[in-house]
Amino acid sequence: MASLAVAADKFRDLSQAIDVPLLDATVAAFYGTGSKEERVAADRILQDLQNNPDMWLQVVHILQNTKNLNTKFFALQVLESVIKYRWNALPVEQRDGMKNYISEVIVQLSSNEASFRMERLYVNKLNVTLVQILKHEWPARWRSFIPDLVAAAKTSETICENCMVILKLLSEEVFDFSRGEMTQQKIKELKQSLNSEFQLIHELCLYVLSASQRTELIRATLSTLHAFLSWIPLVYIFESPLLETLLKFFPMPSYRNLTLQCLTEVAALNFGDFYNIHYVKMYNFFMGQLQAILPTTTNIPEAYANGSSEEQAFIQNLALFFTSFFKSHIQVLESTQENITALLMGLGYLINICYVDDTEVFKVCLDYWNTLVLELFEARHNLDNPAVAVNMMGLQMPLLHGMVDGLGSQIPQRRQLYATPMSKLRMLMICRMAKPEEVLIVEDENGNIVRETMKDNDVLVQYKIMRETLIYLSHLDHEDTEKQMLKKLSKQLSGEDWNWNNLNTLCWAIGSISGSMMEEQENRFLVMGKDNKAVIASNIMYVVGQYPRFLRAHWKFLKTVVNKLFEFMHETHPGVQDMACDTFLKIVQKCKRKFVIVQVGESEPFVSELLSGLPTTVADLEPHQIHTFYESVGHMIQAESDPQKRDEYLKRLMDLPNQKWAEIIGQARQSVDFLKDQDVIRTVLNILQS
Repeated sequence: MASLAVAADKFRDLSQAIDVPLLDATVAAFYGTGSKEERVAADRILQDLQNNPDMWLQVVHILQNTKNLNTKFFALQVLESVIKYRWNALPVEQRDGMKNYISEVIVQLSSNEASFRMERLYVNKLNVTLVQILKHEWPARWRSFIPDLVAAAKTSETICENCMVILKLLSEEVFDFSRGEMTQQKIKELKQSLNSEFQLIHELCLYVLSASQRTELIRATLSTLHAFLSWIPLVYIFESPLLETLLKFFPMPSYRNLTLQCLTEVAALNFGDFYNIHYVKMYNFFMGQLQAILPTTTNIPEAYANGSSEEQAFIQNLALFFTSFFKSHIQVLESTQENITALLMGLGYLINICYVDDTEVFKVCLDYWNTLVLELFEARHNLDNPAVAVNMMGLQMPLLHGMVDGLGSQIPQRRQLYATPMSKLRMLMICRMAKPEEVLIVEDENGNIVRETMKDNDVLVQYKIMRETLIYLSHLDHEDTEKQMLKKLSKQLSGEDWNWNNLNTLCWAIGSISGSMMEEQENRFLVMGKDNKAVIASNIMYVVGQYPRFLRAHWKFLKTVVNKLFEFMHETHPGVQDMACDTFLKIVQKCKRKFVIVQVGESEPFVSELLSGLPTTVADLEPHQIHTFYESVGHMIQAESDPQKRDEYLKRLMDLPNQKWAEIIGQARQSVDFLKDQDVIRTVLNILQS
């Protein structure tokens, strides 16, 4: 503490050169393992120094005289704050002195392999500081910056590597992070400067990629190119050896991911048809190399699961490459047989990548599939009926005008072309269907188990996109959709492919396209699943719940389903009772009139029969399930138009809770303490909720 008191005193006057060892000791106390008081005292001293407007004049002196990295960082932090807020107000010689000093230290440390590796963190921090200065000085007051940088880069491979880092930082600052830090005018000026001087940078990158054998330098160069490719003038990409050079590096393991990121940037560019021929060449060449790296027979999900983080990143990057390329350029590949073969192979890779167990990868692919399927569907729909906008199952889609003229014959051909990948895509959607609604069972403040439906979380968003995609897919080819689903269903029934997850996803998928097929097609799903074992039942019930038209038209089936649900309400297998109560509610909401009229072959309405057996039906249910059950019966009773019958049903429905209530009140009359029992309180609450 004594040395900190000395420091606090000494650092008040900054007219003399600062005592660097004392500053080192203060910084060490701040980062140190000493007492909390010492850290607080050191922090206060450093804050005061940072707030002192003359402190920045000490920066060079500190950097020259300390060996401590934390002290260097502290000095550069002081400097960065001046650059950000006061730079333009400083005298010219002070600004020039500082930028020259920073440049010299960077060159000096990066000209020698040993110091460059050892001082890496410090050099990186200096690079960031230099780019902050550049944002003020360049181009107007530092015209020669890029030529100087490129010239320095040619003197040594380590300097060159660091120059690439600076260029990348500059590109990111100007194009990615500049909002809110610079005026629009300033950003525009910097972008123009980078564009006009890019030729030198371009030549340097190509020179390195053709001449260097140094892995770190090549990686740094590819990384810099990646930052530049989204904005540089297109002539530098397509009218220079850049693309061929990148494709040459793609097969090499140490450059594979960086090169693939660069190629993805190029694939995402879209400037009309001018460069189509280049894109076709690039894609075909790329596919040739890809087959050598990752043969088409590879089990990609398995390779991903067992792969290193580099290999997993490769699959992720591959998904981005294909989706970016197809989004902008898929139609240029639809011309010749050779291109079509390569296109279908690429779509095959993308479908296999979708089976990888990684949500982010799947989202990227799903987003693209949704776009492609919609495009194929709209083209077909406009052909069938150009005047009518699509409104199927609540999916309103504006029409693409002008799609029909002159394309009449092309559209069926195009659908034919994509038939195989679309069929595989149906299978994928069925296998990976997301859960329709995320239901959580939680405990409320009274210790009751209640249901909570999550609205619009990630899974639900994914379900909506998948559902939409699958609906369009089933409209493109009803028969194939049905065939895929029934094939999957029969594998479940034979036990060949059986597990809970497979069954769940299949049933969610069948349920998701309810309404998008002809009624007799829908019927086939239901009849096929009717008399199966109890395990499948919960999923069959989910599916059944999604097809109310069928249920309303077939009373016997509806009654069988509801009685089956009542059986499940006694089933202790986890989740089955919840499923039963939920499905019951869903079916009643959609078919409530059917339960209050006397059906053919019945002596009384179903609701009356249900109320007679009520105590037995709900005997094994939890309170939250009973509430759902009561809500369902409430919907039924509401559908009865005769007020007298309604009242009678309601009285019968409330018999059970009323009896319980009477019992509790009777006990309480004898002893008021009875009401203090936790279980009794809970029962009263449950009755009131019902």
